Amino acid sequence: MTTAPTPSRPASAAPCTLVVCRGCCCGVPAKHPGSDHAGQLARLRAAATASRGRITVLTSDCLGPCDQANVVVVRPSPAGRRAGGRPVWVGWAMGADCADELLAWAEAGGPGLAEPPPALELQFIRAPRAGRARSRVVG
Repeated sequence: MTTAPTPSRPASAAPCTLVVCRGCCCGVPAKHPGSDHAGQLARLRAAATASRGRITVLTSDCLGPCDQANVVVVRPSPAGRRAGGRPVWVGWAMGADCADELLAWAEAGGPGLAEPPPALELQFIRAPRAGRARSRVVG
């Protein structure tokens, strides 16, 4: 007799995910000197660990809109998607203030479940057309 696999957590508890571009232009000190790219990523990952599963942070190869680097995609949780949330693309995602806003929004539930911070909304960008995105997400 076979049994269905048991998920490690219920689907309703699945996290909001931050996909951080670290491709050709994002996270590159030569393009954005003075930005602590490694420190930002470490801070996001530490917050995800501290969230006890409410936030996940992934990195990706180039997401496409290089002229708006650094790019982070905020993906809704399954509950957020059911509530109408869709992935939100954030451009020029550098600095401690931006990291604070991304983390606060994700912690509050992210797309579909919580309103984004108003300053973060100013950084929303269009997702590239499917044929132009060049991403490969890695954990």
